[in-house]
Amino acid sequence: MEKYKVNIRKQKDLAKLLLSKHEIEMGEEDTSSFCVKFHGPKDSPYEGGVWKVNVFLPDQYPYKSPSIGFSNRIFHPNIDERSGTVCLDVINQAWSPMFDLINIFESFLPQLLIYPNSEDPLNPEAATLQMKFPDTYKKKVKEYVEKYAKEGVKIDNNVQANLKNEEKKEEEDDLSVTSQLDLSLIHISEPTRLLSISYAVFCLKKKKKKKK
Repeated sequence: MEKYKVNIRKQKDLAKLLLSKHEIEMGEEDTSSFCVKFHGPKDSPYEGGVWKVNVFLPDQYPYKSPSIGFSNRIFHPNIDERSGTVCLDVINQAWSPMFDLINIFESFLPQLLIYPNSEDPLNPEAATLQMKFPDTYKKKVKEYVEKYAKEGVKIDNNVQANLKNEEKKEEEDDLSVTSQLDLSLIHISEPTRLLSISYAVFCLKKKKKKKK
């Protein structure tokens, strides 16, 4: 019964995303893998960039966060430059079953690009520049946008497979607890605002640990 609820939720969230303004490209194998065209947030160094973002939904979605990866290269402290993988700690700490797929592209990713967490980097070079030489950091971000994130650029189609492989290696430690939640009881009027707050709280906790 619980598995049925999870599958229904996954289908509903995917349908909602397909009906949104975002351009979606479904995977060939199943509905757990798909790509979304993501535009860099306005008034940021990423403005004007267009990325193909690969999404993989685990069997435990929405109790477990989606895996996210950028197919074309992006310069960011919390995104691995070679694989395009977004830092799992950042995703897991901000994610909640109350959020859906649209929140990822309208709140989480824009917030992540505008407010990177350079104290927990996947790209040390980007983190160092962002903290110590912000102007140089912004310049390099824009260089990557022009070179790798314009319409028609060559995209790495292996990122989707990498996300699946990483997902298989992860162990689900909290499933026994989270599976007791009843999604039908969850009502929220401002999920986008809450997701932004969750990410901000995660960054604040990291800073406090760093000071200690």
